[in-house]
Amino acid sequence: MARYQPLRGRSMICRKARIVPIECVVRGYLEGSGWKEYRQNQAVCGVALPPGLKQCDKLPEPIFTPATKEESGHDINISFAEMANLIGQETAAELKRLTLDVYTRAAAHALAHGVIIADTKLEWCWYEGKLILCDEVLTPDSSRFWPADRYHPGGPQPSFDKQFLREWLETTTWDKNSPPPHLPDEVAQQTRAKYLEALQKLTGTTLPE
Repeated sequence: MARYQPLRGRSMICRKARIVPIECVVRGYLEGSGWKEYRQNQAVCGVALPPGLKQCDKLPEPIFTPATKEESGHDINISFAEMANLIGQETAAELKRLTLDVYTRAAAHALAHGVIIADTKLEWCWYEGKLILCDEVLTPDSSRFWPADRYHPGGPQPSFDKQFLREWLETTTWDKNSPPPHLPDEVAQQTRAKYLEALQKLTGTTLPE
């Protein structure tokens, strides 16, 4: 067993599965591309929403807003009907149910620890005839994490996720298509610190700096 020691904590056993070509997104709050779409037509991915909502408002209930899984470029928001046309009604309905269930349970756990999960993206695949979760799940890269005690709708929220990095990129001349600019060490370290703070809040674990 000694020869495996260098791999401990740095590796995992994987199984080959067939990916479902849909990004399964749940939004509990109105931000990001959902906020942009709402301002245009008062709906997100075909889901009509009440008038007069502000940026980062909590939605009456979480909504399922799928997107295509593009090989290159940006994923494209689609309606549930479009998703069903791509992968079948039965599979689409099951993915919606599963994704909403994961988000609802995770959001309740996080809120009890002082963190709002504003939205999250899940990816699913087929393995031995069953739908299973794959790729990252409920991470700061696939979710928006906000400190509950500083939540104030009407504008951008302080966050524990990669929004900090996004905002830094907005200060550069990057066109989002060419190779991105060099990331300063200071920005990388501040992003890391936010990820660690989220982990500590959600798990109650104290981690070394």
